Amino acid sequence: MALLDLTGKKALVTGIANNRSIAWGIAQQLHQAGAELAVTFLPDEKGRFEKKVRELVEPLNPSLILPCDVQNDEQMEDLFQTVGAQWGQLDILIHCLAFADKEGLTGDFSDIPRESYGKALEISAYSLGHLARLAKPLMTQGGSLITLSYLGGVKVIPNYNLMGVAKAALEMTVRYLAAELGPQGVRVNAISAGPIRTLASSAVGGILDMIHHVEATAPLRRTVTQTEVGNAAAFLASDLASGVTGQILYVDAGYEIMGM
Repeated sequence: MALLDLTGKKALVTGIANNRSIAWGIAQQLHQAGAELAVTFLPDEKGRFEKKVRELVEPLNPSLILPCDVQNDEQMEDLFQTVGAQWGQLDILIHCLAFADKEGLTGDFSDIPRESYGKALEISAYSLGHLARLAKPLMTQGGSLITLSYLGGVKVIPNYNLMGVAKAALEMTVRYLAAELGPQGVRVNAISAGPIRTLASSAVGGILDMIHHVEATAPLRRTVTQTEVGNAAAFLASDLASGVTGQILYVDAGYEIMGM
């Protein structure tokens, strides 16, 4: 029987902010399966994010800890040049990046400003294709790209507004990238996770009500954990998922299947 083993695999994980981040849960499970890690942080003037990420990931002994602002083309190119110089190849890329400002998450959808719309789509969806373009030359032995989506990309969720459109764009980006990268053995998939209390989800109004609703409605009568999402990501990154690409895998305690 095949076992989930990522020994010798090189994995770049983006989007870790703190110990509640889904990206943190994924990084832990990749490490546990034997992958060698590089992680990124969003740089800020006072270096607070870098300090927090460095302290958090220390037990995982990452080979690289690098800045990653997806709106900074030069920084993105430097990131992958450094990864290439250190490793020579890349096997796994984890994309856990999303953003929408307050104007994109509240009020009437038709009132969302043009600037808010463009920024959310750039950071939340376009960035996956940008990362893929830079990673492609390093994924010479095939590989796996994994991103995070949410049910709000296919159904209307209160207070999700613009992020719903961004996640819909992200899911189609997954499919087009899967078609593009498949011939070189690179698989591209998304995990649609149930609501989890994270720094990002705290910006969505009524997140606790959403979590309680899932606990009352989902077939498993609970929400999911960062570890469960991490386990799914490790599976998609492994040879056990060698025939899976272009898919949206729901890890939400079954909530997505329910009607009334």
